[in-house]
Amino acid sequence: MAKITKEDALNYHEGKRPGKIEVVPTKPYFTQTDLSLAYSPGVAEPCLEIQNNPQDAYRYTDKGNLVAVISNGTAVLGLGNIGALSGKPVMEGKGLLFKIYGGIDVFDIEVDETDPDKFVEAVKAIAPTFGGINLEDIKAPECFEIERRLKAELDIPVMHDDQHGTAIISGAGLLNALEVNGKKISEVKIVVNGAGAAAISCARLYVSLGVRKENIVMLDSKGVISLGRSGLTPEKLEFATDRTDISTLGEAIRDADVFLGLSKGNVLSKDMVRSMAKDPIVFALANPVPEITYEDAMDSRPDVLMSTGRSDYPNQINNVIGFPYIFRGALDTAATAINEEMKLAAVRAIADLAKKPVPEIVNKVYHVSKLSFGREYFIPKPVDPRLLTEVSAAVARAAIESGVARKTITDWDAYKEHLLEFMGRESKLTQQIYDTARTASKRVVFAEGTHPSMMKAAVIAKNEGICHPILLGNDERIEKLAKELGLSLDGIEVVNLRHDREAPRRTRFAKILATKRQREGYTLEEAQDKMFERNYFGMMMVETGDADACITGLYTKYSNTIKVAMEVIGLQDGFNHFGTMHILNSKKGTFFIADTLINRSLDVDTLVDIARLSDKTVRFFNHEPVMAMVSYSNFGSDKGGSAGHVHEAVARLQEEHPDWFIDGEMQVNIAIDNELRDRKYPFSRLNGKAVNTLIFPCLNSANSACKMLQALSSDVEIIGPIQMGLNKPIHFIDFESSVQDIVNVTAVAAIDAIASRRK
Repeated sequence: MAKITKEDALNYHEGKRPGKIEVVPTKPYFTQTDLSLAYSPGVAEPCLEIQNNPQDAYRYTDKGNLVAVISNGTAVLGLGNIGALSGKPVMEGKGLLFKIYGGIDVFDIEVDETDPDKFVEAVKAIAPTFGGINLEDIKAPECFEIERRLKAELDIPVMHDDQHGTAIISGAGLLNALEVNGKKISEVKIVVNGAGAAAISCARLYVSLGVRKENIVMLDSKGVISLGRSGLTPEKLEFATDRTDISTLGEAIRDADVFLGLSKGNVLSKDMVRSMAKDPIVFALANPVPEITYEDAMDSRPDVLMSTGRSDYPNQINNVIGFPYIFRGALDTAATAINEEMKLAAVRAIADLAKKPVPEIVNKVYHVSKLSFGREYFIPKPVDPRLLTEVSAAVARAAIESGVARKTITDWDAYKEHLLEFMGRESKLTQQIYDTARTASKRVVFAEGTHPSMMKAAVIAKNEGICHPILLGNDERIEKLAKELGLSLDGIEVVNLRHDREAPRRTRFAKILATKRQREGYTLEEAQDKMFERNYFGMMMVETGDADACITGLYTKYSNTIKVAMEVIGLQDGFNHFGTMHILNSKKGTFFIADTLINRSLDVDTLVDIARLSDKTVRFFNHEPVMAMVSYSNFGSDKGGSAGHVHEAVARLQEEHPDWFIDGEMQVNIAIDNELRDRKYPFSRLNGKAVNTLIFPCLNSANSACKMLQALSSDVEIIGPIQMGLNKPIHFIDFESSVQDIVNVTAVAAIDAIASRRK
């Protein structure tokens, strides 16, 4: 974990604009009409509707996506009772996490009140504003009474995350750790060091999961909480043990199966860990210093299963894995509460997720290559994008089934898709591409089968049902690498093109290629040599029907790949060029950009071909092309150079295709800003249309624009490059392509193969 200095922290929070959150309008506000609708007089109409039916507040306001993070600052992180105002940076931070992980809007509210009765009244008074309330950093035992009363007296979800968040995440970790070490939850003995809000809630949840209460020993600062002690709060009395032979942590932990620490740093020694039962589970969650360091715990004995609250060690128990998605599911069903059924549903959804194959983005963020369920990974990572859909849906379903939902969800696939779109993580286009590819599992050759990214993409494509992958390369090397990466190659074909058993196929391919290119100087001997090269062999598999599509480009220079594709596959009839396109999914919509990879400089003929290919490709993805041919000038203001070429190409295309929505040359901002374009250039054929296709005047501008958007915005998803104009589905990637990029292009290649077979 990087060392955070005081100066860094203060500079971060001050910055150019103090704080971490802001309020952003969600409706237009540029015109007087907009403002009249937003406020007086238009705002009166939704007010009257809500007066007649209070539930319409969920329809006309942000109530259904708005959570209050409320604290009195009496138990702030590891800082203690620092007061309401001092705790505000933490509450803002919680609001930021709600937004970035769950898409939930937050007002942080610091209440300067320690009296539970007055605090409850203050919260009740402002509750109509919100769809849910997240209580935060309120000390025990007051927090128990505050939460209990608010849950009973309000009709919106209320959750004290310090209690239940840790309980839910650690509960999921406990279930999975017990599965790893093969112990039964009903038989394990648990020591809980700490008796605050989180410790009590964890113990209660563990009992709900199957732990026997008599198998739990809880300690506070005075030692073991036993029935013989006086002055115990009701919460502590709930977990008081009748054992009289133990009073200290060292005595309590002997032969225990599980240690849960929610206390202070360095209270658990190596000898104490050694005294635990076989395959002990140690959850040392004190922050910032755990009860025992990860290094000391692992050094004490090799069979320990370890979790901390820190991100720099395996199995981090982090509340962000839970609360954004628990509230997301509760808000989306307009639930009146977050009940036990919903919390248990979250526990099981989180636990189940850790057992599924890990997305590449998770491996990439944590700089590992093979996270898989086991001792080092039994809790999902906070960056796992599947938490949003899996946990939210599980909580929403539990809300409906337990009777606290006021809104019902019936189409769960559509709900998950909505969540991804809402968070900008996926688009309908992406989902449609995957769904279409699944309709007919085509055979896709991964020409560079020994590249780790190619192998990972092939495995994902197989598991997603996108295609039947074929890896080209040395079979022994591929099997060894797969084992190192923790990849299963079940159902994936491996072809060693240089092996003797492939000699007949190499000969057949060589004869076909030599015959096809004999008038271009090709000899059979030369063609036979080519068949030892992966791109020639892979593309010949597609040419001859041994495969349906081919993916290549991680190792090979574009110029060489293009040359091979032209020799083996050739161009579609009616075209003299081929090109590539990238699809950009953004909050402003879906854009198709060409030519991003193949043609370095575009003369008029090339531009015309690229536009014709783009029209065909955009229609292939079920969009009506609205094409802008872009340049540095607008509509003939500069008739020289590339602008002149674009101007001439537009004139030819408009004459040949009078029904097409195409115009130019124009600057990119003019193309995308419909209002500006239509006002300044009302004669344009694009008048009233939103441009979705951009044809650039050269490779340099198209590629640079695409790369710049990818680098500058995390909100932009890019699919491509997508080949346009070759006779058969040969698709290119580049050395920078991520595993997800390759999977996306694979799905496109599979669809291309489906379409090719239907021609």
